[in-house]
Amino acid sequence: MTNYHRTGSRWIRWLAALSVVVFLIIAAFGGMLASNYKHLGTLLEVIHLVRTRYLEPVSATTLVDGAIRGLVKSLNDPYSVYLDPGEYARLQEQIRGSFGGLGILVGIKDEYLTVVRSYPDTPAQRAGIKQGDVITRIDGRDARGMDLDTAVSMMRGAVGTEVKLTIARKGVPQPWDVKLVREEISVPTVEGRMISGKGIGYISLTQFTEKTPEELEATISRLKKEGMRAVLLDLRNNPGGELRSAVKVASYFIPRGPVVYIQYRSGREETYASEGKNLNLPLVVLINRASASAAEILAGAVKDTRAGILVGEKTFGKGIVQTVFDLDNGAGLKLTTARYLTPSRHDIHKKGITPDVVVEQEPQAEVDLQLERAIEILESEMARAA
Repeated sequence: MTNYHRTGSRWIRWLAALSVVVFLIIAAFGGMLASNYKHLGTLLEVIHLVRTRYLEPVSATTLVDGAIRGLVKSLNDPYSVYLDPGEYARLQEQIRGSFGGLGILVGIKDEYLTVVRSYPDTPAQRAGIKQGDVITRIDGRDARGMDLDTAVSMMRGAVGTEVKLTIARKGVPQPWDVKLVREEISVPTVEGRMISGKGIGYISLTQFTEKTPEELEATISRLKKEGMRAVLLDLRNNPGGELRSAVKVASYFIPRGPVVYIQYRSGREETYASEGKNLNLPLVVLINRASASAAEILAGAVKDTRAGILVGEKTFGKGIVQTVFDLDNGAGLKLTTARYLTPSRHDIHKKGITPDVVVEQEPQAEVDLQLERAIEILESEMARAA
């Protein structure tokens, strides 16, 4: 009898808390739930069954988190994600450009998490992880079909902690496990060098973080001093990043005017514009199938304003914008809230941007055909301007 009383008391407290949750749900969704009351009853029934019949005890926090994830997942939008406090903290680190991690840039290719780049002197590079490697599992969890933010958040974490990756490589019969210890990673997003004897400054942007415009300004200043007379901008394998960063970067390459239009569900539209401090140098931009999101904003602006020539392959085709919302429990919600249009008002979502000069490139090819063609075009442009 005593045990029953304690269990009953806990259940009464749980029902009281649940009633508050249900009230808040009804208040938030109003008429929508009024017309779907049977579904709400089913929800309560499932919660009751899980709490009373499931083999193992489940906390209220776990159930509520699961309900939130399920709600967001029901949108069938891979870019809208509920981030628990740990995941949200890692996303904020990514935006800032400094984090505890492994030193690899990853993307999604054919549903698989694929290594785009392994940075020098990082745990991943020292473990022999290379471009093109496929990460099939993270800490034992199947990575196939996993959204990119979840994968990145699982690989990042506190400095000194360990993560296990299962790696598959073309030509190697069996996947293998690699245990890595996270380190403080501050990866530059901009790399620049002069192409020997040609007056061409090669600038690679690997992603867009809050630090990218500052890094780009320093790189451009250095290359100018080294005699840069033309720019080869490499956006290949750039998965995107922070919108305002991409707009600031665009100001170095396109004339004054719109960079991108952002359209919201309400019909409201925002225009992000270039400040018009562009370099006015011959410009070629390299793009490929893994150039996405903010990288496509920049590439689309260059193409529409005819500020440069795009060379390579059609881009990924991500023409939607996510807003990150702070939640009261330290978690975050990354939600698709708008679409973007290029300066000529092209919607590139699920379409991509077609380059002016198409050059296919095998990932493991010894010769960079896209780079060679870009140099040829710039040399021709420079000769014409001379």
